Amino acid sequence: MKFTKMHGIGNDYVYVNLFEEEVTDAPELAKRVSVRHFGVGSDGLILIAPSEKADFRMIMYNADGSEGAMCGNGIRCVGKYVYDHKLTGKTDIAIETRAGIRELKLNVDADTDMVETVRVNMGEPVFESEKIPTTLNNGEGRAVDCEITVAGEKHNVTCVSMGNPHCVVFMDTDVKKLELVDIGEFWERHKAFPDRINTEFVNVIDRKTLSMRVWERGSGETLACGTGACATAVAAVLNKLTDNEVMVKLIGGDLTIRWDGEGNPVYMTGPATEVFRGEI
Repeated sequence: MKFTKMHGIGNDYVYVNLFEEEVTDAPELAKRVSVRHFGVGSDGLILIAPSEKADFRMIMYNADGSEGAMCGNGIRCVGKYVYDHKLTGKTDIAIETRAGIRELKLNVDADTDMVETVRVNMGEPVFESEKIPTTLNNGEGRAVDCEITVAGEKHNVTCVSMGNPHCVVFMDTDVKKLELVDIGEFWERHKAFPDRINTEFVNVIDRKTLSMRVWERGSGETLACGTGACATAVAAVLNKLTDNEVMVKLIGGDLTIRWDGEGNPVYMTGPATEVFRGEI
């Protein structure tokens, strides 16, 4: 089986083109290739498949074999893959995901004719507690600025779904010093989140800049999370901490996120990189 290793600001996946390859047990393959010492090494597996509803379909699996609904960094790489590998000549494409169809604008380098950055319409955020899902509720059916106790410590959090569930924690302490390996599982599997949760730990630098680390359900800490960056920006706007367009600084790099308030989609812009191609 041929594969391509790609990453979006350090959030890396193994990509398989189902137009040419066949995968019979995707969850098991995801677990096999994701192991960094005994496999290819990645945060998961992404399959690029035909779609009856859009130009292409993205099917993603976390490192533990669980299927995810959406991945912001992953979908940017799908856009780069299908253009650079000549599956399409269009720079405006639609990708089907479990979270719905996402529209991508590919920014192509004129000299190399290869995709450098991708802008993704990530759709409208979801705030209703039942739809995220979470049992947290601020009395208005939402989990905005709600108190939760995790591992013996109280925090105020805001929960948002970007096609997958996120819990955003604004911190006074430096997120760079957090020992996420010690606390990540407590958040992911907290009883307030029946489908588990992705958790973002955030410092507000100024009205236009956020610093973030993320613990992803099924993968642990990753260098970046696109949907998490979107959820973080939305939560910051909801809590009146930032302007509508912010730069979210992650371990792997920066993403530009824009959200113009309720009733509007979230736009994410960032790079996509091919690392290497191989056969396993």
